[in-house]
Amino acid sequence: MNSSKHTELANHAWSVADLLRGDYKQSDYGKVILPFTVLRRLECVLEPTREKVAEIAEQHKDGGIDPDRFLRRASGHSFYNRSSLTLKKIAADPQNAAQNLQVYVGAFSDNARGVLDRFEFAQQIKRLDAAGLLYQVIGRFTDLDLRPEVVPNHNMGYIFEELIRRFAEQSNETAGEHFTPREVIQLMVRLLVAPDGDALQLPGAVRTVLDPACGTGGMLSAMDDLIKELNPDATVEVFGQELNPESWAICRSDLMIKGQDPENIAFGNSFSDDGHARKSFDYMLANPPFGVEWKKVKDEVEREHQTLGEAGRFGAGLPRINDGSLLFLQHMISKMKPVDVNGGGGSRLAIVFNGSPLFTGAAGSGESEIRRWILENDWLEGIVALPDQLFYNTGISTYFWILTNRKSPDHKGKVVLLDARDQWCKMPKSLGDKRKRLGDGSNGTPDHIADITRLYGRALEAANDESHPLHGKVKVFRNEDFGYQRITVERPLKLRFEVTEATLAALELSKVIQKLPQASALADACKSLMGTNWATKHETWLTLKDAVVAAGSTWPTAASFSKALREVIGVRDPEGEEQRVKGQSEPDGELRDYENVPLGEDVEEYLRREVHPHVPDAWIDHSKTKIGYEIPFTRHFYVHKPPPPLAEIDAKLKALEAEIQGLLREVTE
Repeated sequence: MNSSKHTELANHAWSVADLLRGDYKQSDYGKVILPFTVLRRLECVLEPTREKVAEIAEQHKDGGIDPDRFLRRASGHSFYNRSSLTLKKIAADPQNAAQNLQVYVGAFSDNARGVLDRFEFAQQIKRLDAAGLLYQVIGRFTDLDLRPEVVPNHNMGYIFEELIRRFAEQSNETAGEHFTPREVIQLMVRLLVAPDGDALQLPGAVRTVLDPACGTGGMLSAMDDLIKELNPDATVEVFGQELNPESWAICRSDLMIKGQDPENIAFGNSFSDDGHARKSFDYMLANPPFGVEWKKVKDEVEREHQTLGEAGRFGAGLPRINDGSLLFLQHMISKMKPVDVNGGGGSRLAIVFNGSPLFTGAAGSGESEIRRWILENDWLEGIVALPDQLFYNTGISTYFWILTNRKSPDHKGKVVLLDARDQWCKMPKSLGDKRKRLGDGSNGTPDHIADITRLYGRALEAANDESHPLHGKVKVFRNEDFGYQRITVERPLKLRFEVTEATLAALELSKVIQKLPQASALADACKSLMGTNWATKHETWLTLKDAVVAAGSTWPTAASFSKALREVIGVRDPEGEEQRVKGQSEPDGELRDYENVPLGEDVEEYLRREVHPHVPDAWIDHSKTKIGYEIPFTRHFYVHKPPPPLAEIDAKLKALEAEIQGLLREVTE
C-alpha cells in the first residue's frame, strides 16, 4: 500500500470537516473524525465474523454463564460487538440514528467501548444529532473502506497519524507530541535491535518492549514488525503509556486488532503515575516531547527523588523544570533488566532528544549529574546525530541516544558518536516543519536507514581506520573523555583607599554605617579629608579613627563596620594593597573565573601552564571544584571552512551591485 493510498483514505475521513463547518470550530473537527475512524476500523475488522458473534450473543441473552470468552473466540479477536447493527444500517434510519448508534457502541466488549469512551464519543453523538448532522457523518464513514485486506494494520497507523497531524495543526497543537515520522522509527528500531540479530532468531524467543510516551503506538508496532521479521515464531509483548487520550485510544485499538493485550497500554503521566511499576523490559524506546516542562508533576517527582534516592527512578538528579527529557531517560533506565552472572539478561533502549540534554547544565547541576551517572555506569553506547527538519513540529537537529547495560566487550568503557546529519532526501512536499526524510531505498532514494545502521554496527572499525571512507563520520571516546573538573580560579583583592564625592554618596547609602550612632561623626571626618588618598588599609583606618575621636565620638570595632567602610573607601587597583584574612589572600569576587579541566588532568599543572603566564598570583579554591559531564557533539565534528579569497568576495559584491543598478534602471525608465 503506497503513500498516495494512505493520503486518499485520510482525505476521505477528513472530508467530514465539510459537514462540520459552521457547527464545529476547526479545532474540534478531530473530536468527531478520529473516533469515527476508529469505530469504522473496528467494524471492518469484525465484519467477517459479525453474524456469528451476533448469533452466539443471542444464545446467551438470557444470562447464565458469562459469554465473553465464547464471543472472543467467535470474533477471532480480543474484542467483539454483540449487535447486528452496522453503521450502514444506522445511517439508513436518520430518525433513530443517535439511539441506534448508542446501542451499537454499547454492544462492544468492554475493552473496545473503553477506547471510544476516551474520545468522549457519547457527547459527540448528542452534539451531532442536535445539529442534524449525525446520519450524514455516519453515511460518510460507511464509504470508508478500512478492511484489513485493503489496509493492513501497519498501514492503518499511517492513516491515524496523518489525521492526528491535521487535527494538531487545526488545534495549534504540537504534532510531535503525538507521533514520530515512520522512517525515523525504522532507523531507531534497527539501531536498537541490530546487535541482537542472532539471539532473536533462536527458537522460542520472547521479548518485551516498552514505550513510556507511546502516542499512537508507531514505535511499538515497528519493533513488533522487526522482531517478527527476524523470527516469525518470536513472541513479542508490547507495553506503553500515553497521556493524550486520543492517542491512547488509537494505540489501544491498534493493539486489540493485532491480537496484543490492550491492557498493556496504560493511561496517564509516566512520572507521577507509573503504569508499569516494578516491571522491566528487554527493549525500550521513546520520543518524548522536546522541551516540555514537568511543573504539573513537580511535587511527585521531587518527593520520589528525595525519599527514595537511588532506590527510585530519579535518584541521579533532576533537570530544570522547563525540560523533562532526562526524566524520561531515567524512568526508562530504572526498567532495565539486570545482567545475570553468565552475561545474559540486560536491556537496550533508545530515545530521541534535541541537543539540550547533551550539554545543558553546568557541573553539579541536575543535568550534569544525570549524564555523570549514565557515563560512570557505562550505559551510554552511542549517540547518532540526525538531519534537521526531520520532524513535523520542529526544524531543529535531533539525536538518538542508545543505552544498554550489556555492552559487548569491545564497546565497554566507550561511547560511539555518529554524524548522520547529511543523510537525507528532500521531501516532495513539506509537512509542517518536516522538509527532509531518511531514504529507505524505495522510489530511487538512497537507503540511508541501512547505511546508517551498517556504519553504527562497524563504528569501532571506521573510527580506528583513517582510510575508511566514512572515518570522519564516526568518533569513539572513552566515557571519562566527557568528564571535566570545573575549577574556581581566584585572584587577590587589591585596594587603594580614597575619599571623594563618590565616597560620601556611598557612605550615605550604606545601611550598616547609617545605623551606627557614630555615622554623622564619620561623615564629617570624611568630608574633612576630601581628596585624601592612602596606600594601605591600616593607614586609612588610623587617619579616620583620629578624625572621629577628635570630633568627640568613638571608633566602631564591629567587623561588619570594618567591612562596610572598606566597601565605601576602598577602590580596586591592580597596584593596590593585597587584602588578607587570617594571613591568607582574600579573593576578589569580581575577578573570579572558572575553568573546565579534562577529568584526570592535574589541575595545579593546568593552572601553571594555562593561567599563571597571564595572572601569576591566581590560585585554585579546591573546596569549590565540581565534577561535570557534557557531550559536545558538534564540537567534535566541527570542520573549519576558510572564507573565500577577498578577490572572490569583491567580484560577488560588484556583480550584486551591477544587478541592483540594472533593477533600479528598470524601475525609473
